[in-house]
Amino acid sequence: MKSVDPKAVEQMFNDVAQSYDLLNDLLSFGLHRIWKKQLLDWLQPSKGERWIDLCCGTGDMSLFLARRVCQEGEVVGVDSALNTLEIARYRANKESNLSITWHHQDALNTGLASSSFDGGVMAYGLRNLSDPVAGLCELRRLLRPGARAGILDFNPLRRGSLGGVFQTFYLRKLVVPISGIFGLHDQYTYLESSIKNFPMGTAQERLAFEAGFTSASHVPIAAGQMALLKLIV
Repeated sequence: MKSVDPKAVEQMFNDVAQSYDLLNDLLSFGLHRIWKKQLLDWLQPSKGERWIDLCCGTGDMSLFLARRVCQEGEVVGVDSALNTLEIARYRANKESNLSITWHHQDALNTGLASSSFDGGVMAYGLRNLSDPVAGLCELRRLLRPGARAGILDFNPLRRGSLGGVFQTFYLRKLVVPISGIFGLHDQYTYLESSIKNFPMGTAQERLAFEAGFTSASHVPIAAGQMALLKLIV
């Protein structure tokens, strides 16, 4: 894994914040919400539980979680990009019955208490951390014994495979040109290299075990283009 410049990533997400949700809808044809709900259907967050959403971005997963844990529970959304957090807070304020706390903090060093959450999620965030292993370790530290966690991200595919060829075509011929219309060509060009440098499924499972999880299962979805990393403490 090549290291990622955390300041550059933070700036990138601050730059794309205003267009981020619209671009997610356009570039995934709205399917990203289905993939996120697939992860939550496995995790089964329930009423009264406390959950952490690392790299929460504009708050999609935090909102989904908060609706499931209800006012009796709590969701904590953490992100280093202030602009995306402001959008997440604005979205949450539209629903008065949600219990969400937002933290402007690095996902590698949240400053939150150990073993204080019943579950955790990270959607399209692990790949962008300067140290994904440290990110897994921080997630593990925050979770109580028996807690479950899940990570949703692109699935790195082997070069030359049919899926790999499609993934490259999708990124170069769809993602970059469309993002360029919004003036974000450079920010989304980064996506291909970030996926290329991301560990493949079995490597992700191994890193999760090294971080202290007792169970780790990498499950491809969306015809192999995306994947869920299902974790249990």
